Amino acid sequence: MTVSTSRIAECVSAYAARLHAVIGAKHHVASPLGAWLVLALAAPASTGADRETLTETLGCDVTEAARAAADLLTEPHPVVESAAAVWTSPAVPLPETFLRWREALPEVVTTGDLPGQAGLDAWAREHTLGLIDRFPISVDNVYLLLATALATKVSWKVPFGLAPVASLGATSPWAGRLNRVLRTPAHPRGAHTQYIAVTPDAGDVIVHVATAAGGLIVASVAAAADVPSATVLDVAHRIAVRHARGEKVGRRQLADLALGEGPLWSVRETMAAADSVAAVLPAWSAMSKHDLSAPGLGFGAAKHALAPNEGPWASQQVAMARYSRTGFEAAAISALAVATAMRPPVRHRDVVLRFGHAYAVVAVTTATTDTASSGDPWHGLPVFSAWVSEPEDATDDDAAGAAR
Repeated sequence: MTVSTSRIAECVSAYAARLHAVIGAKHHVASPLGAWLVLALAAPASTGADRETLTETLGCDVTEAARAAADLLTEPHPVVESAAAVWTSPAVPLPETFLRWREALPEVVTTGDLPGQAGLDAWAREHTLGLIDRFPISVDNVYLLLATALATKVSWKVPFGLAPVASLGATSPWAGRLNRVLRTPAHPRGAHTQYIAVTPDAGDVIVHVATAAGGLIVASVAAAADVPSATVLDVAHRIAVRHARGEKVGRRQLADLALGEGPLWSVRETMAAADSVAAVLPAWSAMSKHDLSAPGLGFGAAKHALAPNEGPWASQQVAMARYSRTGFEAAAISALAVATAMRPPVRHRDVVLRFGHAYAVVAVTTATTDTASSGDPWHGLPVFSAWVSEPEDATDDDAAGAAR
């Protein structure tokens, strides 16, 4: 890639903090990268205050972000389906600035006339491995649509085992709702990693990292119940990125842990040959839809950069994920749509010409043959003329006589 992957990972992680802060602590799944890519593609069209806003939101210069987006879309990951598209309505003239921006987009970005809803739904299915059936935005009255899609379906290198829900501990609020949970296998062969990490923001957190075939890891991170969700999500991003890069993460030594039960772990002594660590966690799935128009997410500036003179707009992301004993699948579509502005009706003049006082009338003959007009002596000849100053009532007889 022409842009440092570590640099972009930091930018996307920072954007994730913005996005999850807006979503809040409810059960959800999102794709900060999907939303970030929309902004990165739109950003080169921006100027002035919009460019400053997008630079801050993206976490890097807009040119750098655009290059990164081009790299990511042109050279997709083997197990991550990715796509981007820009569609416009042929019924609305596009300004030269927009046309130049569209011309500079990476070749891999689909461009063309805005398809109907069925076409957008088909695009969603095609580029999310069938995981998302419907495009998140209706195209009624839309004239500009920019979208990205990301999706993955992977299998764990080594599947989880199963364990009774009691393994989560007596204090777990899920104890009465579940029967079985996932447990790391006894012989993970490097496919499952679990430990207690020491973090400055969330204190001690428990970490499980599952490795999928093809080059994808999924990190799960839990902190004490009173740590805000935004903090835990931020810590999880940093741990996952460091783990993926092979960088060290500060870990708590098992010998330092007190024996007994706690909210995040239990510790007991055995006569085994070595220490052991296992992780138990629930299977889960989520289907979420997020409004991306909130301040701080950058889509307002992106809209203004692409369509400064248009009116209503919407930005949405739909995302899904499923985490199971055998694997992980997830997909997201992020979209920015601009609707045709409600323009005032064009004024047409309704004119009545009123001959209300004396006026002149001239009758002129024209050519009656196919010969050149200059050869017909009647062509352009004034034959009658009048000055009308004493009008009369019009009658049916006059109309009948005029028709003869």
